[in-house]
Amino acid sequence: MSGAPIMDVPIDSEPIRIGQFLKLAGLAEDGGHARELLESGDVTLNGRPENRRGAQLKAGDVVAVAGHKVRPTIG
Repeated sequence: MSGAPIMDVPIDSEPIRIGQFLKLAGLAEDGGHARELLESGDVTLNGRPENRRGAQLKAGDVVAVAGHKVRPTIG
């Protein structure tokens, strides 16, 4: 997974909650799916496991789920 390209996902402002960002990036279908991903330990934030749905992201943070890496960018 370390070699996976990082996809930039534009956000309007920071911070953004990780659950909301997972939906915006297309990695979660809805809030319930985002919660399941986080609770199952399938999500990392900057290389560390993240299970808090309300964790705050800022531009440049890297979120990884199932081999997909995404990064919020202001834009």
